[in-house]
Amino acid sequence: MVYAIVRAGGRQEKVSVGDFVTLNRVAGGAGSTIELPALLLVDGEKVTSAAADLAKVTVTAEILNDLRGPKIVIQKFKNKTGYKKRQGHRQELTKVKITGIK
Repeated sequence: MVYAIVRAGGRQEKVSVGDFVTLNRVAGGAGSTIELPALLLVDGEKVTSAAADLAKVTVTAEILNDLRGPKIVIQKFKNKTGYKKRQGHRQELTKVKITGIK
């Protein structure tokens, strides 16, 4: 089994060909391809982690669509001072399909 650990939007994801991964928003429209930097490559029993060898590895992905994550509510409250603050946030995300590890 071939899989790679890639850096994607401040996180590391374990991916193999055909996987669907949700990343932080990536520039580009639906149907365009992106390249993700590999940090580790496992090809059966062979593990590649040397920087020189990983520079030759390309992990390509196709952007499927842009979406937004679930809403989170941020509430701040201080007792006896009348201070209340309420704020919401939805993270901008992109869903990609891994098309190749070479």
